[in-house]
Amino acid sequence: MGKVILITGGARSGKSTFAETLALEKQGKILYVATAKAIDEEMKDRIRRHQERRPDHWDTLEQYKGLQQVLPQRSKKYCGILLDCVTIMSTNIIFDDPAMLREEIPFEDMLRVEEALMEEIDAFISCFPELDCDLILVTNEVGLGLVPEYPLSRFYRDALGRVNQKLGQAADEVWMVISGIPVQIKGK
Repeated sequence: MGKVILITGGARSGKSTFAETLALEKQGKILYVATAKAIDEEMKDRIRRHQERRPDHWDTLEQYKGLQQVLPQRSKKYCGILLDCVTIMSTNIIFDDPAMLREEIPFEDMLRVEEALMEEIDAFISCFPELDCDLILVTNEVGLGLVPEYPLSRFYRDALGRVNQKLGQAADEVWMVISGIPVQIKGK
């Protein structure tokens, strides 16, 4: 079984760069799991910049759901898997549900969608013991700011906080990157 490493921090804190550095230290074949959808020009530019930073010998899998069905088998071919990022993965799962696209979202729908998100995350976590290589996960710490004014924003912050808690508990190591400086908060 490989080690699970969770890297968290604020936006533009250096999380992805640190994760890529850890992956490069493995000096072998890496599977990069890209979870973003190119939905607008800003996201297309962000994806392009991430692609340019990656070495040519890394393989890319563009997927954000059902990872537990593909990663255990694929892990046999790699020294490491880098998933960037859990936040975008969770966002995509949340907004796959048409109810979340309405202007006013009933609380019951938010609860149902969060339950579906947690089921997907639990299924993902369940494959960790089956992985033959290390898994590096990048996520955003979204709960350090003010309490959001709007219900959807509060739902989003709370759901991602719960996702990060689950992943943090399942991880062997947890790092927080602050102003480009990685600080280990769990593990050796």
